[in-house]
Amino acid sequence: NKQRDAARREFVYNGIGAVLLGASGLSTYSLYKYNFYTPPGIQRLPRTQFIAALGDPKASEGPIVSKDSWGLWNVDPGPRGVFLRDYEKDILQKDKMIAPAGWTFDPNNWWLEEHGLIMESPDFPLQDGKYLVTGGRTVTTILTILDNKWKLDEGTLYDITHLPCRSAKYQPNGDGGSPVSANPKDFPVTPGAVMPSVPGAKQQDYAVLFVLGKTV
Repeated sequence: NKQRDAARREFVYNGIGAVLLGASGLSTYSLYKYNFYTPPGIQRLPRTQFIAALGDPKASEGPIVSKDSWGLWNVDPGPRGVFLRDYEKDILQKDKMIAPAGWTFDPNNWWLEEHGLIMESPDFPLQDGKYLVTGGRTVTTILTILDNKWKLDEGTLYDITHLPCRSAKYQPNGDGGSPVSANPKDFPVTPGAVMPSVPGAKQQDYAVLFVLGKTV
């Protein structure tokens, strides 16, 4: 079932840009860039990958201030996640807190997505290179990561953020702060909205970018 769900999500990710752009009457050029545009030196990926990013949404470039500012999920973490309601059964009571999909839960540094699924952490830091990225709306462009800086060839960080995908990292800083303290009724999260707070946890929201290709 999870393989079928993953394939379904991949179909949605690969088609959502065409649907949204077509419905909004945007240019054929935007559709082309989302679906086919492959700059020299970039190879299209067989499956969408995802970047978790921290930066000024109005900026087109900026510093990478820490090693956990920009990271990469090379597989879709959603189908591999665990719903909040299943946290105790599927994670807390398991040996070494290993989720059914095989990733290890870190109680001091855990992630949630917009449907209330506990996710594995992305791989930090994001490696230097060029990435073909989009938010599935109007801009598909090259993101360059180099020397602790990020830069877009076109648009702003907001332009390449996929608004329906919300993600946040939670770090306990007092009583509570675990998934048990989260309220499942706070989900799903409205596209573009801030992720719900969790009592007893420090929260950091991240922008989510679709990665369509990488440096060869």
